[in-house]
Amino acid sequence: MFVNLVLLILIIMILSSMIKILREYERGVVFRLGRCVGVRGPGIVILLPFIDKMVKVSLRTVVLDVPPQDVITKDNVSVKVNAVVYFRVLEPMKAVLEVEDYYYATSQIAQTTLRSVLGEAELDELLAHREKLNQRLQRIIDEQTDPWGVKVSAVEIKHVDLPQEMQRVMARQAEAERERRAKIIAAEGEYQAAQKLKEAAEILAANPITVQLRFLQTLTEISSENATTVVFPIPIELLKTFVGLEKKS
Repeated sequence: MFVNLVLLILIIMILSSMIKILREYERGVVFRLGRCVGVRGPGIVILLPFIDKMVKVSLRTVVLDVPPQDVITKDNVSVKVNAVVYFRVLEPMKAVLEVEDYYYATSQIAQTTLRSVLGEAELDELLAHREKLNQRLQRIIDEQTDPWGVKVSAVEIKHVDLPQEMQRVMARQAEAERERRAKIIAAEGEYQAAQKLKEAAEILAANPITVQLRFLQTLTEISSENATTVVFPIPIELLKTFVGLEKKS
């Protein structure tokens, strides 16, 4: 009875080492006596017991969070920048044979590339042209990980942490820019108002009767107010008639 139990346990152990099931997104790199014999999966994979060894590799996209890096920009501003890298394994055999740990290696390449690329850019470019820098980072990291069978699909700069002094300087700069725009808008308003007044004066000069109409309208507006005393000018045109009569007399 004991012997049968031992045999049953051995059979179960041998079968478990022989039969492997890989999911749709998994591949297995099989080594036979230390030599790579190919990639297997997905589905059921049968291995020779005690001879074959298999290393599983996932083909799904991996999201790598790059920790904050100290970067000195081209215009000598010290900032902290973190990013996120999206990559996946396209060739499982290369990912196992060409590099010891492709995840760790990709992380280190991303950190060093982030510092070197952003160190060549000015602060304004880092803040305003992130898309251009993201594309450059993706291209450089992808070229370096290509021999490992790893494809970097995207790199995104997440956050730029500025020093307190630089934040205050940028706040003053933004305030000065807003004041400049406000003064320009006010000056444009004054200019447009002067243009309209000039056009109105030209119209009134061409038609003297309009001055009289405007005068009467002003009297009407003044009379509608609850005022005890009303002072209004008399146009010279109204006195010309009396001056002419006086001369004739």
